[in-house]
Formats: sequence, structure tokens, C-alpha cells
Amino acid sequence: MILFKQHDVKGDVYQSLSQLPESVREIIDVDHSKNLVIQHNNTIAYTQVDDNASKDGVIVEGLADALMNHSDLVQKYFMKDAVTVDEHRITALHTALVNGGVFVYVPKNVVVEHPVQYVVLHDDENASFYNHVIIVTEESAEVTYVENYLSNASGEGNQLNIISEVIAGANSNITYGSVDYMDKGFTGHIIRRGITEADASINWALGLMNEGSQIIDNTTNLFGDRSTSSLKSVVVGTGEQKINLTSKIVQYGKETDGYILKHGVMKEHASSVFNGIGYIKHGGTKSIANQESRVLMLSEHARGDANPILLIDEDDVQAGHAASVGRVDPDQLYYLMSRGISQREAERLVIHGFLDPVVRELPIEDVKRQLREVIERKVSK
Repeated sequence: MILFKQHDVKGDVYQSLSQLPESVREIIDVDHSKNLVIQHNNTIAYTQVDDNASKDGVIVEGLADALMNHSDLVQKYFMKDAVTVDEHRITALHTALVNGGVFVYVPKNVVVEHPVQYVVLHDDENASFYNHVIIVTEESAEVTYVENYLSNASGEGNQLNIISEVIAGANSNITYGSVDYMDKGFTGHIIRRGITEADASINWALGLMNEGSQIIDNTTNLFGDRSTSSLKSVVVGTGEQKINLTSKIVQYGKETDGYILKHGVMKEHASSVFNGIGYIKHGGTKSIANQESRVLMLSEHARGDANPILLIDEDDVQAGHAASVGRVDPDQLYYLMSRGISQREAERLVIHGFLDPVVRELPIEDVKRQLREVIERKVSK
């Protein structure tokens, strides 16, 4: 079986933001960006870290550089607690073939003022991505991380095998935003995994807009008492896409709070399976687990399944779920079209109206803006 055409596809290295391709400049704040890592194909092409953050001991580096400069620190977290090498074949394959990624470390009591942004630009049809992301906050630290994947080239048989390990120390806060928009030639297997200590929080804001078929596992393990996680995601499927999205929050500690919210739109022949899992373990007393999953189908050939799952091993808890799968209301389209709007434009408005309640809840303004732009491009095809 051929996994990819080349393991290491070189990209250009940039000396300044002015040299970045226009497609990248459009998704970063060129004038105000402080913490930035650009990966061009499989090459770390540009790195910028705020001086104040560096003085406080914050590390923002490409994974390969971090392994050379901070090997003991990287090895402490790489595939140890959030994800393990022997979890299954995909994680073992990923470990053997890592060819990119980023390492973010925030020491105790440090609040990173400006978001850290990691942009992956694909513009070579031979490139595949086995990227590994590690984000660590020590006690009472805080960081916002924004990730972008975008394609400027078409390929066939490319692999997108991504693992993110997000580790929040006691009383720390991590906000993780992502807008993924890769070419349909990529088959994706994406694992984003978080773990929390006491009083910590991890909040996810994910725009899953890749064009190819993909399996996505987004899980947070709330180990510490009073720790929290919200997992909010938006998905649009088109063409022949097949999407399997599992969103899971496992609550070990006492008084933890987990919230899952995801909306998806399926067009043409696209199909999706949404698994929402809230799991309160024995001992997780006074914990709260809530979830909502909704899928809208815009074609008689599209398919969506939503599976709300609550696993409760404790008595003194609160848990609830809501799920719906349905086709677009013809009365809504008729009303809009009776006002002189074309069917295509009416569908576009319905999609935005369906997804926007989730987009509005995303905690990062730049992710909201980027996601609305990507949704517009994808639904207007």
C-alpha cells in the first residue's frame, strides 16, 4: 500500500510576513500578529514569537526545532497521556511518520496575551501531512491557539493524519480554534485530544471544512475536579464526502462540566455520522454533561446520522442530550424564493442560518470570521 508519494515535500522559507503567499496573508493579521508558525508543505517556513512571551519562558516552535532545543520537555508530553503510540494502528503509523507540527509550552502563571497561530499551507500535489501538535499550559497559565489548514493545489491519494495533544495544568485555560479546508484529494484521520487537571478548562472551536473524506476523534478527559470543557464544531459535507465525527468528553473528576455542540450540513451525495458521547465515570459526583447534535440534509441523496450517547456511572449528576436529523424545510425555501431569491441563494441563506447559532458561540473572533468565509466558499460552489 502506498501511503504517500513523498514523505518530506520541501516548501519555501519566508524571511518576513510580506513574503507570504496572499492566501496565507488573508487569514492572519499581518499588522498585529505576534505568535505565528507557518508550515509550507512539510517545511517550517516562518516563526515569530512575541518578545514578552519569550521573556516569560513561552515556547512556540516547529516540532522538529522543539525536539532539538527542548528535547526533555517534548518527550515528557509526546504520546504519553493524551494519546498513546499503541492506541491503535493509526496512532502507531502516525508516530513512525511524523513530518511536521508545532510545540507550544506556557510556564506557570504566564498568560499569553496574543493568540498563537499555526498555519499549514499545501501547494504541492505530492505532499501528505503527519503533523503532531502539542500544547501545554502549566498551573494558572493561559493561551489561545488558532490552527489553519488550507490547500492551493489538488492531489490524489494524499494523507492527512493529524494528532493534537492538549494538556491543561491545574487552574489553567486553553482555547483551541481550528479552521480546516484541505483539498478533496486528502483522506483525513484527525485526533484532537485534551486532558485537564483540577480547575482547568479546554474549550474547542472547530470548523471542519475539508473537502475529502475524514474520520475525526475529538475527546477531552476531565481528570481534575471542577475542570471543564466545551466542544463546539461546524461541518459542511459536499460531493461524495464521507465524514465520521466523534465528539467525546469523559468526566473523571468531581464537579466537572462538559458541553458538546455541533451542527452539520450535508449537500449532494455527502454523508455523515455524528457521535456525541458524554461519559461520567464513577466518582464524578455533581458533574454536568450536556450535548446537542443537529444535521441538515440539502439533497435527497445526502445522509446524516446523529448518535447521542450518555454513559453515566454515578448517581448525583446532571446529563442531557438533543439530536435531530432532517431535510431542509421546503416552506422556508418557498418563502425565500417567493421574494425573488433564486433556489441556490435560498439554500445558501438556509445553511448560514442553520450553522450560525454555533458559529456565534465560538470564543475566538478570528475563527468566527475565517469560518464564515470558508462556509461561504464551500456552500456557494
